[in-house]
Amino acid sequence: MKLAFGFGNTVQQVELPDSNLLQELHAQVTEAAPDGEKEVRRALAEPIGSGRLRDIVKPGETVAVISSDITRPMPTAKVMPLILEELYAAGIRKEDITLVFGLGIHREHTAEEKRRLAGERAWADIRVVDSYPKEVVRLGVTRQGTPVDIDTRVARADRRVCLGNIEYHYFAGYSGGGKAIMPGVSTGAAIENNHRMMVRENARAGQLAGNPIREDIEEAAAMAGIDFILNVVLDEQKRIARAVAGDATLAHRAGCAFLDRMYAIKVNQRADIVLVSQGGAPKDLNLYQTQKALDNARHAVKDGGVIILIGSCREGYGEAVFERWANEARSPRDLVERVHRDFQLGGHKAAAIAMVLERADVYLVSEMPDAMAENIFLKPFPSAQAALDAAFQKLGPDATVISMPHGGSTLPRPVDEPSAR
Repeated sequence: MKLAFGFGNTVQQVELPDSNLLQELHAQVTEAAPDGEKEVRRALAEPIGSGRLRDIVKPGETVAVISSDITRPMPTAKVMPLILEELYAAGIRKEDITLVFGLGIHREHTAEEKRRLAGERAWADIRVVDSYPKEVVRLGVTRQGTPVDIDTRVARADRRVCLGNIEYHYFAGYSGGGKAIMPGVSTGAAIENNHRMMVRENARAGQLAGNPIREDIEEAAAMAGIDFILNVVLDEQKRIARAVAGDATLAHRAGCAFLDRMYAIKVNQRADIVLVSQGGAPKDLNLYQTQKALDNARHAVKDGGVIILIGSCREGYGEAVFERWANEARSPRDLVERVHRDFQLGGHKAAAIAMVLERADVYLVSEMPDAMAENIFLKPFPSAQAALDAAFQKLGPDATVISMPHGGSTLPRPVDEPSAR
């Protein structure tokens, strides 16, 4: 049997006996994805919990549209013409609309990247900018002590429209919804206070009820005020499978429910070896992003097993604090202990990897230098096949395998692990 895994803009393949493969985790919705543009039009015409966008905004108002940066697969260029149609139908002027890419703590875009993400229509019609955490407005402080410091252009706009794709997030439960505001257009200090709760029990993928990070996100977003969202769920080919629009909470929850039907996969038996990929570019641009697939894979592997993490990581770690923590640690346990006593944004990624390493070995197939992988206690291999061969050598020829070619999107639900929403 041959299996393929996205790797940047290319593919890594492995071959193994059919008898070793327990399960391939793929989307459960098997019908052809609807036409993306038609699906977005439908969602905009049938908003959940609110009026249509064209009926909410008024002539003369300024509108900030907040969308995801280059590390996310949100098809901003595809949906922006339809968002602009709604705004123009309401009498909003082009000069009163700004598209803001929420960077969080990620790097700035080049002009060409912004143009490609925005699409030609938006690039030609309206102002397109990156969020800027040094010019913010303080809107309050959440009950968890998170300062709600929001990009000035977003905070001072009359209306805020948030875009995003919904997928599992390893401690916020799900992406989408209010995450466009927090962490999207927030400051590093605010994001750090929010993310420090990642060590709490209910801060995990697929968890909404009682998730302290998701609750803090939505409290901050409510302070900022979201007038309308458009979120999409993508299929394995990154096409729009479902769009939801309307109220920031109600529409988001409808999107999460669809995601669960599509990507929460029952696993009857954990495997000795899990092969996992983010699915290729842009999700595996660096280890900071590729880690999300690793965290989902931990639900499918046996204690003492091997996770083979396949991702380009051509930009290395992707974050300076993450890299510094990796370089300073002597063992995975150092990182776990450090995040409890000295939480730092970026370092939390190193700690999240370390938590997986306490259960399983992680073999990394990437474009990173071997020394960089080894600094974070991952074992580098030149190819997925070489890593799989080494895993069989370690665990024996009868070792069982689970394949997760879209690991950032797919959440294994083992029968021995309670599910939660």
